Amino acid sequence: MQTRKLGNSGLEVSALGLGCMGMSFGYGPAHDKNEMINLLRSAYEKGITFFDTAECYGPFLNEELLGEALAPFRDKIVIATKFGFLEGDSKKGLDSRPEWIRKSIEGSLKRLNTDVIDLYYQHRVDPNVPMEEVAGTIKDLIQEGKVKHFGLSEAGTESIRRAHAVQPVTALQSEYSLWWRTPEEEIFPTLEELGIGFVPFSPLGRGFLTAKIDENTQFDSTDFRNTLPRFAPEARKTNQAFVDLLGKMAADRGVTNAQIALAWNLAQKPWIVPIPGTTKLYRLEENLGALDLKLSAEDLSEINEAASKITIEGSRYPEHLQKIAGK
Repeated sequence: MQTRKLGNSGLEVSALGLGCMGMSFGYGPAHDKNEMINLLRSAYEKGITFFDTAECYGPFLNEELLGEALAPFRDKIVIATKFGFLEGDSKKGLDSRPEWIRKSIEGSLKRLNTDVIDLYYQHRVDPNVPMEEVAGTIKDLIQEGKVKHFGLSEAGTESIRRAHAVQPVTALQSEYSLWWRTPEEEIFPTLEELGIGFVPFSPLGRGFLTAKIDENTQFDSTDFRNTLPRFAPEARKTNQAFVDLLGKMAADRGVTNAQIALAWNLAQKPWIVPIPGTTKLYRLEENLGALDLKLSAEDLSEINEAASKITIEGSRYPEHLQKIAGK
């Protein structure tokens, strides 16, 4: 398995991680626990050492799942989890008060069946709590041996700099894919300057870029994609042009849409570690195949040029969530 280091921190992980949210939350009902345990252990056997979760995935179910599944090889992997929602529930709003962070870490440690969190992210920036207080609390937890590395999720450049000045930030996690490239504008230069790694979530566009979703796809009633403007049927119909572009490039190279999309993501910077999620072993294996696909400068130029001619319809979050989503 190829590995990468997240920025200057020295934290080394598999070049592809595994986003675990969908196993328990977000994309419909939670999947069968035993099946997901088998999938997580298969991921480890195939070389993945970087597993991403959060207390609000469930809430709490996903951390409990990982705590059980990953226990046999806990000392050989990196677990990332997140705090920052009131009572650990994303529906209740933000809460990054120091006292809540301390409650959150104790719950996560217990559920994850571990003594230390390898990478602890603030899930979303809390405008009611100064970033210096958040970073200071994580600094204390690091000194206490409960956390190894500090991360931020969907934070802007000002928040990143303020946090980093108090406690060095190891990684920023944000959405990034061929159809959401905004981080390139201000975030990437900041991360490069400060020596911070980047962990893209939804590198496959929440499944859309895999060519397995079209305008007629019906999502489960509890699937949060039902609320996303970019996934409205008319938007999907328009955005199919982007999937068709990837499909042509994939066919020309004898690979899949997902492999092209992940290889493109990996090729952008050496300190990028995408975390595509899946609940299926064959998809996991397909995603790992992207590591063997090396896109040339000409390939990347061709993709960029073709993509620049396509306008993506629909914002990635509904208006009421734009602010906490980092826009």
